[in-house]
Amino acid sequence: MDILEKIVAHKIEETRVRKESVSVKELETSALFPRETFSLKKHLTTTPFGIIAEFKRRSPSKGLINGTATPEEVTKAYAAAGVSAVSVLTDNEFFGGSTADLMAVRKGINIPILRKDFTTEEYHIIEAKSIGADAVLLIAAALEVDTLKNLAKLAKSLNLEVLLEVHNVEELHDYYNEFVDVVGINNRNLKTFEVSIETSVKVQEEIPAGQVKISESGISAVENIHYLKKYGFNGFLIGENFMKTANPGEACKLFFEELKQKA
Repeated sequence: MDILEKIVAHKIEETRVRKESVSVKELETSALFPRETFSLKKHLTTTPFGIIAEFKRRSPSKGLINGTATPEEVTKAYAAAGVSAVSVLTDNEFFGGSTADLMAVRKGINIPILRKDFTTEEYHIIEAKSIGADAVLLIAAALEVDTLKNLAKLAKSLNLEVLLEVHNVEELHDYYNEFVDVVGINNRNLKTFEVSIETSVKVQEEIPAGQVKISESGISAVENIHYLKKYGFNGFLIGENFMKTANPGEACKLFFEELKQKA
């Protein structure tokens, strides 16, 4: 069993327990459920650089990344620096996040929030809407083709945008559908954890023309952004590069300053 299979298995059991304490009906009566969402797709294509900055405490591959930063403080600083959107990890077991983190972030910023988690069923989509997310992540490697499409369709019906994450051309061909708003190419091999931004270069060749696309993982330098921009990328998800510092918000600000200088 690889790490993704382990995470998904745990997520299924975790969700079974969560459903017993908070029903779908209760999620739908959340104060945040009827709010008008922000468009991730629009923000990526109308703001400079298209940076999605992530709040992430830890990961299975790196362990603890930052155990002191708070989601409210960090994401407010990200927004002030000029990011197009923020990504918030809500998985607790493997990433140290929570739905409470995303709800706290929602109170402080007025840009799109991507709920970063391992979405496996409809409950997770409804939950994302109830906690103030604007977009959800659907990982091709974690889902069956029909399941992913049905989840994407449900998300769209709730005015949530869909980020389809793929790792190779085969996944793109199998999982791409009409409900996808943004295609994310993950440069990290989920089996070996090796990272190469050339994965983005290769896979993007098969993405339909006009589709908004972002590159994820391994983006640690301004040069990476400018290099991938040449291939038509609209956005870039950056997590550990900021979170591994003592002050992620300041690191993001300095990154933007360098981006502007070398634009």
